[in-house]
Amino acid sequence: MMLIKPKKLQAGDLVATVSPSWGGAGNSELRWRYDLGIKRLVEVFGLEVLAMPNSLKGAKFAYNNPQARAEDLMTAFKDPQIKAIFANIGGDDSIRLLPYIDFEVIRQNPKIFIGYSDITILHLFCLKSGITSFYGPAIMVDFAENVKMHDYTIEMVKRTLFSNEPIGHIDAAKAWTSEFLQWDEANINISRKMKVNTGNEVLQGEGTVQGRLIGGCIEVLEFAKGTEIWPDNHYWNEAILFFETSEEKPEPQQLKYWLRNYAAQGILQKANGIIVAKPLDEKYFDEYKTSILDVMKEYNLEDLPILYNLNFGHTEPKFILPYGAMAEINCRTGSFSILDSGVN
Repeated sequence: MMLIKPKKLQAGDLVATVSPSWGGAGNSELRWRYDLGIKRLVEVFGLEVLAMPNSLKGAKFAYNNPQARAEDLMTAFKDPQIKAIFANIGGDDSIRLLPYIDFEVIRQNPKIFIGYSDITILHLFCLKSGITSFYGPAIMVDFAENVKMHDYTIEMVKRTLFSNEPIGHIDAAKAWTSEFLQWDEANINISRKMKVNTGNEVLQGEGTVQGRLIGGCIEVLEFAKGTEIWPDNHYWNEAILFFETSEEKPEPQQLKYWLRNYAAQGILQKANGIIVAKPLDEKYFDEYKTSILDVMKEYNLEDLPILYNLNFGHTEPKFILPYGAMAEINCRTGSFSILDSGVN
């Protein structure tokens, strides 16, 4: 699964922001949150930022006009001045952009595209187009973190998007949060409470395995099954799968059903390993582990290396996963590394 890598970012580059799913960045009561995220792109990373024409028209407009959301994406890919595209936030209906996507436009114009959660769908657009995209922070969440961005997230953005060196060993974050503080400008100077992170857990497996990264938000992958953007078989071969659950905190039984489907498709059998993100609020923390291990036992996959509780999901801070990059799970040390650069 060799994907085309986009060029790395540097200070002074122009980047675009898009609202491919929920359009809340344009809601008047939330505009401060978007503006804060943009301020960080400018001040922390030295970037210039352009909001795409339909991205700040509000949630109602975005919902009613999936074609306009797709147009923003296509325009941003086509524009040679724009070096990267940042998703403002996730949502739940990126799949409605599918009829309006020109995969050839994406393929001919490889550039950094980053976001998480429902943005999984757009990563599948990029995958179908043959380019590496980046499962990682969003403008209104991580970049607009109250008080200041997490140092861990800043480091990961710099290591992944601004450097063409191999990304290397990913340390577990020392602390994490998914505390919900109302998105109210009055709270802008209140830091969310952090909790000590227990680090990576080896659920099963031995030794060291390598594979190319593919995955996303497991609920959102459900939207894509059976469509033209569901990855072809070869993408799953000898892959390292990455899965995370959303703020909807799906029931453990639901996770079991989805994983059974991957086993029924032969996807789990093709993989070299799996990494699973820390669930929001650590709800179902142990129950999810049980669901995962149950399915592995059902399908005689008890030797498949699985790392659990990694920092790439709906909790903050987070690291970034480049699709198609070669990664490594070391079960002896419980460590995870990305052996490639994500960019050229």
